[in-house]
Amino acid sequence: MNNPVLTIVVPCYNEEEVLPETIKQLSQLLEELENENLASDKSKILFVDDGSKDRTWPIIYKQSLNNDKVRGIKLSRNVGHQNALLAGLSAAGKAADCAVSIDADLQDDISVIREFMLKFREGYEIVYGVRRKRDTDTFFKRSTAQGFYKMMKKMGVDLVYNHADFRLMSKRALEELQLYEEANMFLRGIVPLLGFKTASVYYDRKERLAGESKYPLKKMIAFCFEGITSFSVTPIRMVMALGICSFFISLLFGIYFLGLRFFGETETGWTSLITSIWMLGGLQLTAIGLVGEYIGKIYKETKRRPKFSVEIDAFNMPGSPHLASDGGTENEFTGINFGKLSETN
Repeated sequence: MNNPVLTIVVPCYNEEEVLPETIKQLSQLLEELENENLASDKSKILFVDDGSKDRTWPIIYKQSLNNDKVRGIKLSRNVGHQNALLAGLSAAGKAADCAVSIDADLQDDISVIREFMLKFREGYEIVYGVRRKRDTDTFFKRSTAQGFYKMMKKMGVDLVYNHADFRLMSKRALEELQLYEEANMFLRGIVPLLGFKTASVYYDRKERLAGESKYPLKKMIAFCFEGITSFSVTPIRMVMALGICSFFISLLFGIYFLGLRFFGETETGWTSLITSIWMLGGLQLTAIGLVGEYIGKIYKETKRRPKFSVEIDAFNMPGSPHLASDGGTENEFTGINFGKLSETN
């Protein structure tokens, strides 16, 4: 059996502080996997620059000149972590037997990739990296993250508990992933839908090497809401149920006040009136906003816009990448025509 060609896909956004160490550790890991006959010597590390505003792309490109294992793709603008990851997986699926996705901060334990490859050799198409515990997280982040997984489970969404985007996918799984063409990509929910033979490998998450987290509270909330509305209509059903309950409660109040009128006690208070108006008004606005969120997703799906555009492809282009004769940056390439390539899958 030939050693499988592995591509490690690393989405990056403003990661100049951590990239040199990330490249060093992943390159060393690839060499070890090759020496242990777990990966082919054609294996690569693919960095996907998601429209970074710092020196992330120049670092990736210059490293690709000196390190045959390093390759890069530069997206024309910031499209978000999930779409950047999808761009890397799409490219990796054309050249590799399997691909491992991992964040650039290397908080996920890269030594686990060795176990991924062993599971792949055993016939598993998808291998999930699952955290044993969340002791390194703050109480707020830990409780909200665990609450999110439990809530998604109750809504009928098949998520792997305590799994993020650290996973191995075979070439067949990557090809199947391309058939999912929705604009609202939530890979943690889509990958389990593929239905191939899967396994889980448990590990302890490390501290971030350098830089700052690219997922502040605002993005975490948006990501959570994206996952819920992309895979479940339960929120709409909950609002409908709340509306039905409100109707019956108001009906009971109507009967109650009608009885007061017959008994001569017709005095009414502002408190009950104002409370009911604000409550029903708030419920209506919430319902309209929630329905609008789903309609907005339908609107995005119907336009069929590309999820990302590749500005520079230093992974699939023929020959070795090179800089301009004056040693310029990514905007000063010579000898290669980097046209804008749009991906729709």
